Amino acid sequence: MNDHLDSLTPAPLWRHFRTLCNTPRPSGHEAQLARTIVDWASARGMSHDFDAAGNLLIRKPASPGREKAPGVVLQGHLDMVAQANADRPHDFTTDPIETYVADGWLHARDTTLGADNGMGVAAALAILEDDTLEHGPLEALFTVEEESSMGGALKLAEGWLEGDILLNLDSEDRGQVYIGCAGGADVVVEANLPTSALRDDERVWRLSLTGLAGGHSGIDIDKGRGNANRLLVRVLRALEPCGARLIDYRGGTLRNALPREAFATLALAADESEAAQARLAELQAELVAELAGVDEGLTLALSMAPEAAPGMASEAAPGMASEETMPAGTQEALTATASHMLIAALHVAPYGVERMSVEVPGVVETSNNLGVVSLESGRFHLCALVRSLRDSATADIADRFRALFGLIGAETRVENAYPGWTPEPDSPLLTRFRELHQQKLGVDPEVKVIHAGLECGILGGKYPALEMISFGPQIRGAHSPDERVEIDSVEEFWLLLRALIEALASGRAA
Repeated sequence: MNDHLDSLTPAPLWRHFRTLCNTPRPSGHEAQLARTIVDWASARGMSHDFDAAGNLLIRKPASPGREKAPGVVLQGHLDMVAQANADRPHDFTTDPIETYVADGWLHARDTTLGADNGMGVAAALAILEDDTLEHGPLEALFTVEEESSMGGALKLAEGWLEGDILLNLDSEDRGQVYIGCAGGADVVVEANLPTSALRDDERVWRLSLTGLAGGHSGIDIDKGRGNANRLLVRVLRALEPCGARLIDYRGGTLRNALPREAFATLALAADESEAAQARLAELQAELVAELAGVDEGLTLALSMAPEAAPGMASEAAPGMASEETMPAGTQEALTATASHMLIAALHVAPYGVERMSVEVPGVVETSNNLGVVSLESGRFHLCALVRSLRDSATADIADRFRALFGLIGAETRVENAYPGWTPEPDSPLLTRFRELHQQKLGVDPEVKVIHAGLECGILGGKYPALEMISFGPQIRGAHSPDERVEIDSVEEFWLLLRALIEALASGRAA
């Protein structure tokens, strides 16, 4: 599959990216791709090693005469975000990504593309196989579970890397180089809430909010796009005067992707159905108007559930409902008080941009994404991803969740915390990259700090002597089925990467 990628240039990079598209690799399922890479490296005489976390390291000796040049670590992550449109059946653990070219960009058909970070991994592999390249000692570090938890970087073996310079290949903006990033943490909230049987006058209804653009919960958090969890909770609150009680809820599938869809099952008095439908039409118009020009696909729908109503499985695949059924008469909803308190808590929970940076103008300092929310049989679960350039701000938002949801008896914990990457604007590596960018492309790169969780902060904590920068091709729509990569920018990215490695090996700027 994806044979058309072989016609693109640079050919070695796109050939490796084709392998990545054809090899399923959602977070937690990177083993098959790792084995494929190991077989490829072994056939070329390159050594490899795994650490206890499953991270893969491949080493290639320096070109003759370049043994004393600084060692370079090429770094990317093997996993990709698994997101598909609701009408696209796709099993990310078995199905390849189907790609196509349109208007100079490579897209996937109704799924994430995996250019994040497949472009970086493919570029590193292409560098390793380029025997015409003059280079010092090379290492390629491929981490796992970056998208789900940063787990590979957090558990990376210490004393393993030998290089002096790390080139992170996980950036998404042409003409930019990153020297710092936000840290973050997952905030997990859980509770068992009281339920009661449906009354004789109550009926089961299905409520859905679909059609949002979604996107990366860091890079796109300041673009004004809708968050399905935030918006559907707003709808639920507006329906409370109609006596609506929550039966179950499912919104979002990943804590680091802006939720595009959310679904709820409600108990609603039969004589309130017309009022609820009328209010829903008003809300549809309000929300569409508010999101005009930013996120224009929103659709609200309310329909009566069939006599055998589908249940909501907590581990349902993205975009897929559970096949379990339960007679409507045996269902229970949250008690009126519990339903009201949960909806109220979600309605005022922190979300979106909290503060812009003063030190780095134009960059978000602190934000929060209400990424995954679910309710099933009274069991409530929320996972939010907080990002900040300040660890103290991350801790404060986590404490706000703890204080707020403690009012409804929920427990809050912080997981997968990772540090930010402190900028070093006077780095010799950055100076060399800027000079090379000017010579090769005729323009200075923008030096940026990104509101996203690059692994550099974690790796720098384990290997503080490493000099680091991050750069990559132009990728848009990451973490959503709109993900795409600009083909011309890939060639530019390859030119810069190859030239930088040669410059570092020879000790010259370009």
